[in-house]
Amino acid sequence: MLQENAIQDYLANYEPAFERQVSFYDESPLPTAVETKVIDGIPVTYYTNQFWTARQRQASSIHEISYRACFKPQLPLFFIELFTGRGDLVYDPFSGRGTTAVEAALSGRRVAANDVNPLSRILTEPRLEMPEEIEITKRLDHIDLSPTLAPDLDLSMFYHPDTEKELLALRLYLQGREAANKSDCCDRWIRMVATNRLSGHSKGFFSVYTMPPNQAVTPERQVKINLKLGQAPDYRDVKNIIKRKTGQLLKKVTAVEKERLREAAKSALYLENDAAHTPEIETGSVALTVTSPPFLNIVQYSKDNWLRCWFNSIDMTAVEKKITMASSLVEWSGIMAAVLKELFRITKPGGWVAFEVGEVRKGRLMLEEAIVPLATACGFKCPGVIINRQDFTKTSNIWGVDNNRLGTNSNRIVLLVKEPL
Repeated sequence: MLQENAIQDYLANYEPAFERQVSFYDESPLPTAVETKVIDGIPVTYYTNQFWTARQRQASSIHEISYRACFKPQLPLFFIELFTGRGDLVYDPFSGRGTTAVEAALSGRRVAANDVNPLSRILTEPRLEMPEEIEITKRLDHIDLSPTLAPDLDLSMFYHPDTEKELLALRLYLQGREAANKSDCCDRWIRMVATNRLSGHSKGFFSVYTMPPNQAVTPERQVKINLKLGQAPDYRDVKNIIKRKTGQLLKKVTAVEKERLREAAKSALYLENDAAHTPEIETGSVALTVTSPPFLNIVQYSKDNWLRCWFNSIDMTAVEKKITMASSLVEWSGIMAAVLKELFRITKPGGWVAFEVGEVRKGRLMLEEAIVPLATACGFKCPGVIINRQDFTKTSNIWGVDNNRLGTNSNRIVLLVKEPL
């Protein structure tokens, strides 16, 4: 295991080198900028470079599941390769779409994931179980989507009547399988893909053109979009869209990676706890945590996912009450203090935490300045803060954000270590 001074030397003289043969970095890195700041009396070294590629779709195709405010797979891979070995336990207490869990599994590590939103497990577990494409196709072909059901809310602004009919039938089928305790890896895969295809901006989604697919606009907003664009929902074949997306997700997954995913699935731990209370995780068992907590109240996770919650019969109001949201830095810091205390408990001696805090409020609020003192008070040491600078990519440009002007494409990661015994 690399020691603290070796890590600092590596970051200062960064050259990419990774055990997994992926299209991880195809440009020469810039010289690393190194500076020291004092945070609450604690000297902290900052390392700034482009430590992983800014290019889209450079990781495994299995990651191509949209979710609001998720980080690129290259971020957890950077730390997984640097701080862990095969069979080590990698954890994410704010798992989201499961990027850390999937990337750890692809790398032959064991996996633990926690998120109070049940959608997280719905989006993560099927990709570790990894059914074969032919099995998924056969299951889809046997599902009867002909029943006509009365909708429980008006979705006519999103879906053609025949598409909505198929979606309601699929939803009923999945509910029935789960209620009868018959749901298997194929059913869970179909649920995941269908959840991911509910709304978007291309023919690959069930809906008419709407906002980018990592969130769902309100029905009222969609009515306005339809009027502005002069559009009406056209028919989308639910089964064919699921089959096509399945092929896209699996196209770059090698036989070795499939085996690693399935092996990780055997022992994977999926929790829906408060991140400050995870008794299911053994004390001193986690080699590495890579996570990105909610930043104050910037992203409304439950509201963005209302359509996904509907499809999966998740009580959005109940989820919203559990999600870590804070309107002030003081409130957010109090929540993070409890999370860091729990992370210190479960981290093994010599283990690491990569705590991604982003940049908020146009880059004026640097959340690492809150995290470093809190983590130090729990017993962690802070070898440094890593700033990964990147050019803005396609998704950022959709939102009309200029490069680095608002800081939304710069990763700021507080690096923490629990000293060996």
